[in-house]
Amino acid sequence: MKHQQHSLFVDLQTYQLHVRQLTPLQPAVAPILYLHGAVENGRIFYSHSGKGLASYLADQGFVGYAADFAGRGLSQPSLEVGLQQSQQQLICQDIPGLIDYVYAQHQQPIILVCHSWGGVVATACLARFPHLLAKVKAKICFGTKRVISVRSLERLLKINLIWNKLAPKLGQYYGYIPAKRWRFGADNEPQQFLRDTIGWINGAPFVDCCDNFDYQKACASVKWPAIWHFAAKNDRLLGHPEDVQAFINEANQQQARFSLLGKQHGYSQDYDHISMLTHPAAVREHFNDLAQWLKAIHPSLLKVQS
Repeated sequence: MKHQQHSLFVDLQTYQLHVRQLTPLQPAVAPILYLHGAVENGRIFYSHSGKGLASYLADQGFVGYAADFAGRGLSQPSLEVGLQQSQQQLICQDIPGLIDYVYAQHQQPIILVCHSWGGVVATACLARFPHLLAKVKAKICFGTKRVISVRSLERLLKINLIWNKLAPKLGQYYGYIPAKRWRFGADNEPQQFLRDTIGWINGAPFVDCCDNFDYQKACASVKWPAIWHFAAKNDRLLGHPEDVQAFINEANQQQARFSLLGKQHGYSQDYDHISMLTHPAAVREHFNDLAQWLKAIHPSLLKVQS
């Protein structure tokens, strides 16, 4: 392992966001902020033993900041003690606060790396607050979709039954969504946040459910930074390649690079929604490709930090 790790906390007044900082032993290349998806936390990107995308890129010289959203992971307070959060709060408070924090540490534009729903809320945030784009040099999304259009037995069980019906009832009972206890996620979710996602997942317009801010309209006028979307061949539901491409078009990101992680495109296997970030083979395949791309797309990314 060619990096060191430690935890820090970003204070957003009513709660503190846990961030795992991964610092290269070599001079740093550029800062990366990692944003996880629903029923997850920042551990999707790293392990204490040095596995994961954030660990790999830290070994390549990129300073990593893997965040846990409010109430998730090691952020404080936990959902179990009554913390509530809406999707709008995540878009308008958590993500801007994290971007500002990481930018302030390095005084240079950062790279955003997002998994699944993290890419949706990050896109919404940048569209709503375009001044933040000056602080973002590139955006990478893994399995990011907004609408799940797939019609299958898996969708019937995981989305129609569990996410749309069971999870809200669990939220009413517990005060939060105990996804870990019920084994349909790696972390728990705020009750209101989950409710806010249901409409979008099922095809409602890309409009804020709290104040009707039109994210799709805002995206149309955004000059996006360099973007790379990854989809997985064996991701049949949570980031189906067709839904990923639909989101690229909806968010006016047609200039984005797109890669489908599957055998027919030269990869060793057909990755899925989770293995695209966790499988050992990813290190020598798309992790390596991404590291080289990040070092090449902008000369400023080769700036060495003191």
